[in-house]
Amino acid sequence: MLLKTTSQSLVKQLALRLTERIATGLLAPGNRLPSVRQCAQQQGVSASTVVAAYDQLLAQGLVEARKNRGFYIRNRSLYHTDKAQTATNSGVNQGPGSAAKTGVEARHVPVNAVALIRGMFYGQADKPQPGLGAFPPDWLETRFLSAAVRRVTSGAQLQAFSLQYGEPAGDLGLRQALAGRLNALAIPASPQHIITTVGATHALDIVSRTLLRAGDCVMVEEPGWAIEFARLDALGMRILPVPRGPDGPDLAVMAHYCALHAPKLFVSVSVLHNPTGYCLSPGSAHRLLQLASQHNFHIVEDDTYSHLAPEHATRLSALDGLQRTIYVSGFSKILVPGWRVGFMATPTALFEQLLDTKLLATLTTPALLEKALAWCIEQGQLRRHAQQVYRRLEQARGRSVKLAQAAGCTFAAPPAGLFGWVDTGVDTDVLAQRLLDVGYLLAPGSLFHASRQPSTLMRINFCTTQEATFWQVFEAVRTKMDPVF
Repeated sequence: MLLKTTSQSLVKQLALRLTERIATGLLAPGNRLPSVRQCAQQQGVSASTVVAAYDQLLAQGLVEARKNRGFYIRNRSLYHTDKAQTATNSGVNQGPGSAAKTGVEARHVPVNAVALIRGMFYGQADKPQPGLGAFPPDWLETRFLSAAVRRVTSGAQLQAFSLQYGEPAGDLGLRQALAGRLNALAIPASPQHIITTVGATHALDIVSRTLLRAGDCVMVEEPGWAIEFARLDALGMRILPVPRGPDGPDLAVMAHYCALHAPKLFVSVSVLHNPTGYCLSPGSAHRLLQLASQHNFHIVEDDTYSHLAPEHATRLSALDGLQRTIYVSGFSKILVPGWRVGFMATPTALFEQLLDTKLLATLTTPALLEKALAWCIEQGQLRRHAQQVYRRLEQARGRSVKLAQAAGCTFAAPPAGLFGWVDTGVDTDVLAQRLLDVGYLLAPGSLFHASRQPSTLMRINFCTTQEATFWQVFEAVRTKMDPVF
């Protein structure tokens, strides 16, 4: 809450709070600020304080006033364009501007996914965060990581691995261990198919930079991963959202896109889809691969949550045999976020191209950490750790589901994996701002759509919503909001 102090006025405190949220993407371009009356009630201040704070945001160019409609967050790129134009009028040479991207049925994505990323790094106070995109750190604590590091840094090994670059494709021992893991999933990969990366996101980026050029069309699942939308948009791609259902993507929509736009790539989370938790059915997988063959596009299968899923779950890379599919995964979710070890298993025909892109970006990846991770896999430590996390998650999920339902929420998809896709009955963009005032960071449903639109859905992390405290606050805030029908 805002507090009266001698050092900073209430107006200044409110203006700074809103400025920070705009800067971090928690208030996205195009969003409407609460009305003066609503904001005054939420913050416990007078209407005149809110008016003065909004005036400061106007003066900074962060918001715009629309007659009889209220105050709206400005697009920061337009704000910078305005400043550049002002400088040009003053005689300052700004250089050529960038042309706006266009595309039939392609949607522009506001770069607001950074709010989720920042929430991972900068927690709100000391509370469990319902919008967190990963396991809490204490869930990942182990005793074997230090032993793994000691093993690979003992004696002369430390200097040998530190004073020279690692293998271009990644440590051979790790690639051998990964090939064994993939073979257990019926994916026919050898070390010669595998390239290690700086996390799974880096692998996705390598694929995009290798196979795509600015203006190319990419099909993505919707709802889907907000960070992937923003990343592709930043690379200049045309995003074609494909509705994701319980069995898989909407194949009729994909066929329509293929006929009109000849997309080069489809990005899919086939197992424990984020945010719904859906898993691809065998029938949908077969038809999807037929479509890819017919229209000559590649599929990136992001299996980030593979350690939480049953091994028999349907994976496109297993059915396809790594012909049109590129399998991507990593270890940041289950074991070592700070080590940033990811990988991809690629078709033989694409291996050298993808490796060249990796070399241009990072040369190699850290051999020491890759060797330590290989030891964890070979000794069965990772498998046992993942089993423990899975059992703990099952218990947390059960508690979280009961609390969510008791708070009046329903699940838009059967609860599975790390995340729940929850219908709150109210606008979750508004709900997110109000809960942020009391220290909780939500992941509103609009973030998981290529075109950010109001939604009553939100994604919750089962690990961080298994205590009653959050849901009590949630209910208290939601009851003061108008329901959406």
